Amino acid sequence: MSLITDHADEADTDFLIYSTNHCPYCTGVKGFLAGKGLTYTEYNFDQDGSIRRDIVNETRHQTVPIVIDIRGEQPIFIGGFDEARKYLG
Repeated sequence: MSLITDHADEADTDFLIYSTNHCPYCTGVKGFLAGKGLTYTEYNFDQDGSIRRDIVNETRHQTVPIVIDIRGEQPIFIGGFDEARKYLG
């Protein structure tokens, strides 16, 4: 089982967001999701750097935020802020 799947199973929200402290796109995506009435669980790489390598290896996404839709049966990797905006219209 993957770390993302573990995080999705533990979360009672719509999305997972992997972020860092000083990231304007991370702040933006959180506001965007909240504005759409969607909930998220955030994992901050600055607070728990041990997960960064595993999440980057799973997604092949090197930058933050990393946004995952967990509303369905399987987590869906969306991408970053721009991709999340396109995905959710």
